[in-house]
Amino acid sequence: MTLIKKALLSASKLTTPKLAISALAASLFTASAFAAPTSSEEKVLCVFDPLGSAGDSYNIMKDYAIEMKGHGVDFDVKPYTDESVAMGDFLSKKCHVIAATDLRTRQYNKFAGTISALGALPSYDEVHTVLKTLSRNKAAKYLDGDKFSIIGIFPIGAGYLFTNDRKMNTVEALAGKRIATLNYQKDAIHMVNYVNSTVVPSDITNFGGKFNNGSVDICYSPAFAFSAYELYHGLGENGGIIRYPLAQLTMQLLTNTDSFDAKTRQASRNIMFSMYDKALNIVKKHEESIDEKYWVDIPAADIEKYQEMFRKNRLELKENDIYDGTLLTLMQKIRCKANAQASECTRADKE
Repeated sequence: MTLIKKALLSASKLTTPKLAISALAASLFTASAFAAPTSSEEKVLCVFDPLGSAGDSYNIMKDYAIEMKGHGVDFDVKPYTDESVAMGDFLSKKCHVIAATDLRTRQYNKFAGTISALGALPSYDEVHTVLKTLSRNKAAKYLDGDKFSIIGIFPIGAGYLFTNDRKMNTVEALAGKRIATLNYQKDAIHMVNYVNSTVVPSDITNFGGKFNNGSVDICYSPAFAFSAYELYHGLGENGGIIRYPLAQLTMQLLTNTDSFDAKTRQASRNIMFSMYDKALNIVKKHEESIDEKYWVDIPAADIEKYQEMFRKNRLELKENDIYDGTLLTLMQKIRCKANAQASECTRADKE
């Protein structure tokens, strides 16, 4: 006999209506107190943001967590200012999900990590097209792996070269220069060697300091680093930011595939893409907040030279199993749809 039936039976034996109603109410209260809980499933979401809980990525993730409650997931959102520490906690199962840069998550999903391939997405229009495509159900097979899955992606901006000498606006001028290079970013190491610069091994916690104290001549980062890492110190009076996107960087939500069912993983990707405009607006505000005096345009005649250099590197990095060929092909088609006259669109060795 259920608790509610027992309550009704007990109430019917009482002599007055008031007593019966009171007994029924008390019994139903007791029944509800012991009923199975209907609360959301609690999960830990670890978020890398150089500014911690005051940062943009953290606050985007707080909004994401609110939306996920509607899908039965209640996230405890924890900020980390050191990405390697956050990744360590994720791998030791202290986090169900980690929001980290694609440079860090690429080794767990090469397909999604290829979004930041060198020179692959020249503008934010192409970024939008790629992320919209990857948010669709058909893309799940590329994002859901046997062990790890990517359950959301949002942009954090184009990566730019920050130099201590604004005259370094050609490929040739980079030769011999010291570049702070993330020691786990194989494509960047390959590129630095390709232009005959010197790799100075760094990580996300110290590349800004090395640039600011003169230990390196160049570093690369999205515009948010200008204030977050105070890179204006390294730029000084003679430095500049080369206004050409080396790569389009993203934050990606990495999880163990068995932490969520397929429906919840896809819902997460949809929610994250719905926040694309908000994320991109933040990116643009950071770029627009930098004084125009710091920006350096490369000579128009050199743009095609840059594009061909990046294309050759992407092909080499695909052969070296660092980039995913399927996504490279998709991004090449998107570029050629936007600019059908580009020389790469008629080459025999297409990506």
